[in-house]
Amino acid sequence: MSERPRSITAVLPAYNEAAVIASTARRVDGVLRRSGAVEWEIIVVDDGSHDGTGDTVRALASELPEMRVVAHPVNRGYGAALRSGFGAARSEAIWLLDSDGQFDPADLALLLPHYGHDAVVAGHRVSRSDPLGRRLSNRAFFALVRLSVGRLAADINCGFKLFPRAVGVGLTADGAMVSTELLLRAHRAGYRIVDVPVSHHPRTSGVATGTHPRVVLRAFGELARVRRMATPMAPPEVR
Repeated sequence: MSERPRSITAVLPAYNEAAVIASTARRVDGVLRRSGAVEWEIIVVDDGSHDGTGDTVRALASELPEMRVVAHPVNRGYGAALRSGFGAARSEAIWLLDSDGQFDPADLALLLPHYGHDAVVAGHRVSRSDPLGRRLSNRAFFALVRLSVGRLAADINCGFKLFPRAVGVGLTADGAMVSTELLLRAHRAGYRIVDVPVSHHPRTSGVATGTHPRVVLRAFGELARVRRMATPMAPPEVR
């Protein structure tokens, strides 16, 4: 049964997103104000950016009182950024939203009706707006993921999800496998995983790092570890 969360923390991982992070954070703030949540906050995790992202979000935090900044002195990876943000969250629900401007924050309205204390609501990019090479490499890698851990969601790696905070606490992956780990441990604990189609737009600035050889190698290493060692968690509370 769906139930709107009383409090929501938006977690935005950011690595060299100075051109779009302020616009994204302001849009997120506006969406949260209209979401019906009693309390909300925005956590931007600056993952060792060197393009001025940190200065931009620190200045913006003085404008948006519900916004906090978590900073990594060096780049630690997408998963590490999410883990820092999830660990700092104070709300009942976490809204994961990539900060590169490819998702529309207004699509939170599509996820909210499916939220529950026992559910992970996972965005599904129906029409993915990435270059062909990135889409093909992503499809091939996550076909391997499905063979390894089974089908967890229609779009495992989509950076647009809404879930109870407990699901995000205690993850271990530092790289791209963090979403797989999150869904796998939620599935094993008995949480429902609900797929919801969301819009996806072309990147207008910055550089995607998902196909960088270092990122890919880390993902292969993490896949084997996540499959064996997804951190156990308690089942959803019975209500």
